[in-house]
Amino acid sequence: MPDVHVSMRGIEKTFPASGGGREVHALGPIDLELHRGEFFAIVGPSGCGKSTLLELIAGLAEASAGVVQFEGREIRGEIADRVGVVFQEDACFPWLSVAENVAFGLRKANLPAADKARRVDEALGIMGLQDFARHYPAQLSGGMRQRVCIARTLITEPRLILLDEPFGALDQQTRLLMGEEVLRLWRQTKATVFLITHALDEAAMLADRIAVMSARPGRLIDIVETGWPADRDSRIIERVEFGTITSRLWRSLRAESLKAGGRPADRA
Repeated sequence: MPDVHVSMRGIEKTFPASGGGREVHALGPIDLELHRGEFFAIVGPSGCGKSTLLELIAGLAEASAGVVQFEGREIRGEIADRVGVVFQEDACFPWLSVAENVAFGLRKANLPAADKARRVDEALGIMGLQDFARHYPAQLSGGMRQRVCIARTLITEPRLILLDEPFGALDQQTRLLMGEEVLRLWRQTKATVFLITHALDEAAMLADRIAVMSARPGRLIDIVETGWPADRDSRIIERVEFGTITSRLWRSLRAESLKAGGRPADRA
């Protein structure tokens, strides 16, 4: 039996009414287990609650019902120790160098200066940023700035890495190469990775398992196991099975995307 790293039981999220409107049932109910060391991705139509689910796992929000557990402990409104989060937005501090941006992840760590410096060097090395340690974000490409954000998360040595559409602002070629970087990071750290993405090809390339969410309120309507080897890279997209996986994802997702846009499937 796989080792359960994150457990979600009966998770729901409802946002209260505001401005004379009605309350919004955004998510759930959802039951899901993430296995220790796996790469798990979620795709779904816009507004289905993907990012809300990630925030619940991260402890950035509290569920209206149900329980989220990380390593057997309940998560409720507080980021658990050894959990790292990377968002889509460029979160680099423009006034700090690359090395200083990465070191910012250790601002609360009670570590000797030598240990902090070692961790910064290791994180820069893993993300291929050693030669840019003294550069500033304005001197880097979008993909390199995102690598800085990942390195800043990596320096905390997380056992669970949460990625919220981290490559959404990048072009297709850069996204594929960044995907290879993340796969290499995943293999090297052996962390559990939970990815939110709108790109079916990205999910199919990166993940061991992919969940498809329904239109709001978001529920899990399909889970696809890719069967890829751990040492995969972007060349996996050349395989016949890759097309089979993305086709299945789209079959599950198409009607939900139409529903989210207010269009019935029989009029598409």
